[in-house]
Amino acid sequence: MDERNQAYADKLSRMIRLETVSDYGQPENEKFSAFQRLLEELFPHLFAACSKRDFRGSLLLHWPGRDKDAEPVLFLNHMDVVEAGGDWSHPPFAAERAEDKLWGRGALDDKGGLWAMLQAGDELAGEDFIPSRDIYFMSSCTEETSGCGAEAIAAWFEENGIRLAMSFDEGGMIMYDPIGGAEGDFAMIGVGEKGCADLRFVARSAGGHASTPDRDTPLVRLGKFMAAADKGGLFDRELSDTTCEMLRRFAPYMGKVGIVTGRPRLFAPVLKQVLPRLSGAAGALLQTTLAFTMARGSGGYNVLPEEAWVVGNMRYSHHQGRDGSIRAASELARRYDIEVEVLDGGCESRLTDYNSPAFRLTERAVAAVFPGVKPVPYVMTGASDSRFLDRVCDQCIRFLPFKIDRQQLASIHGLDENVDMDSLSPAVDYYKFLMREV
Repeated sequence: MDERNQAYADKLSRMIRLETVSDYGQPENEKFSAFQRLLEELFPHLFAACSKRDFRGSLLLHWPGRDKDAEPVLFLNHMDVVEAGGDWSHPPFAAERAEDKLWGRGALDDKGGLWAMLQAGDELAGEDFIPSRDIYFMSSCTEETSGCGAEAIAAWFEENGIRLAMSFDEGGMIMYDPIGGAEGDFAMIGVGEKGCADLRFVARSAGGHASTPDRDTPLVRLGKFMAAADKGGLFDRELSDTTCEMLRRFAPYMGKVGIVTGRPRLFAPVLKQVLPRLSGAAGALLQTTLAFTMARGSGGYNVLPEEAWVVGNMRYSHHQGRDGSIRAASELARRYDIEVEVLDGGCESRLTDYNSPAFRLTERAVAAVFPGVKPVPYVMTGASDSRFLDRVCDQCIRFLPFKIDRQQLASIHGLDENVDMDSLSPAVDYYKFLMREV
């Protein structure tokens, strides 16, 4: 590893070691304040060039540019991480280096992106670079939970009449064969994301002793409902314009299958059946998904529950939307005498045009820093802070400039999260390209 990547790994290691797991309680606490102090120490040139605002632990920096009439640009990556339970090969907050990788929670999601973004700005500020327009840097401490930090900052932009020309957030990364069957390295550039809702499905009864159960007790009804939902056909399948463009760009690298993917509108009925068989990720691009994540029954082994429930995490498509997706799930639940409670309906966000200036700029940055990598637009199935920016920005890009393999993809929110150390320098160069060109 060269000296540049070694120095970069030193900085990112310090960020990983400072644990910033967020929860749904009070987001403002000492660990996020301590993390902000660490950022000021690690990136002194950038903090000296910027004014700073704190939103209950979430951070906003403002770097004044030359053209005061031009709409500003926002760069964002969050500082909070998810918990790190389970049996890790390397302790999750030790930032150990092994096998030419840096291991730890947040290495990819999303302290790696936050480090690269701020490092790029710090190097440019240290060279007395002044951006052509105002640049804002945002890092929330609630992205992994409620998102209230990003929501508050978006509201502040709106209240102050600040309209953003474009924004650049975390999102897709560079992968080999990202959907199954496309040979080559592709930069998966998110131009939007599915909405996210949490629903509770409740089944009730008179309860009773487990020795004399009636038919269709609450847990049985919930089981039948979940099996029916899992069977498929609950939500509408559609090929969006973005997904069609994604398939067209994959087509030259998919052999004979490319004949079909290269003409997605003509072969739409076939693709609606084939894509879900390629992978869960490919299938999720076509429709709303509903994953059951939590459950509760009675408090005793021999007690029939008077109430039992399961929670479903719904990621709703743009074509069916929040209301249509919740309505479809509710209609199925009623067949099994199950009530539906919307715990969090989430928010719907727009798709950025893949012909927009922001997407074209991202394509140019990828081409300049990652030769041979093919840029591809897609709709993210996960959530990001960008979902709150619709009120102030029409062009929101979601892309993280790291090349990853399938183990690294699975490690995000899982075990053994890590980043290749030789990918650190290109990530900084990518952000520097954007900051010079915006």
